[in-house]
Amino acid sequence: MSRLSGSGLRLAYDDRVVVHDLDVEIPDGSFTVVVGPNACGKSTLLRALARMLKPRAGSVVLDGAEIRSQPAKDVARRLGLLPQSPVAPDAITVADLVARGRYPHQRLLRQWSPDDERAVAEALAATATTELAGRAVDELSGGQRQRVWLAMALAQETPLLLLDEPTTFLDIAHQIEVLDLCADLRERHGRTLVAVLHDLNHACRYATHLIALRDGRIVAEGAPGDVVDAELVEAVFGLPCRVIPDPETGTPLVVPAARTRAARAAPGPAA
Repeated sequence: MSRLSGSGLRLAYDDRVVVHDLDVEIPDGSFTVVVGPNACGKSTLLRALARMLKPRAGSVVLDGAEIRSQPAKDVARRLGLLPQSPVAPDAITVADLVARGRYPHQRLLRQWSPDDERAVAEALAATATTELAGRAVDELSGGQRQRVWLAMALAQETPLLLLDEPTTFLDIAHQIEVLDLCADLRERHGRTLVAVLHDLNHACRYATHLIALRDGRIVAEGAPGDVVDAELVEAVFGLPCRVIPDPETGTPLVVPAARTRAARAAPGPAA
């Protein structure tokens, strides 16, 4: 039995049902990536798994117990979340924001400790934000802020980490750095990660377990090499394509179909 799972999940906002009676199990020690078109329920599912959204039906189970029955601080020591659009308090510095990741580990008789100092320093170093520690978060670029929020999630040092579009605002080099870091957290530190990604090729390259959603339902799941083909991509995204081996990794590489010859040859508007 995995540490994190959902059963019979029906997730909604007001009267709009987004996820329909969904069962999901996150393999322990995996880098699970959730993909799908816009508004298919990816972020909604992640919020429910992180206890941020109460299901209309069904339940989320963490370590054998319904997650909403457990004290919030206990959950926060085992499961961390980097949401899609986090908001920092005005004028807070990078170091102070990252330090907030240590809150679940502090108690009345155990405040700031050397372990907290170490965790913050390691999180800043891992995300290449050490030199930003004294700066105000609201002065940073979008990419810098995203790396700082990731540092706060890393400082929490939870065995389970949920990331909602962690590469948002990042250029291609920093996207790869963040995903390499996620892979390293799984491979070297044994963490279980769940991420929502929009780039299907990144998902295929880094995921050990892929979940493809459409209209709030799971269309396919498994290792990318086992489930991703041209038929799946067209069924989920409506995109005609070819799927070939990535020349670097051998994982599936999605190549969108070119415009038809007729479309390329069509004359432009008359002058």
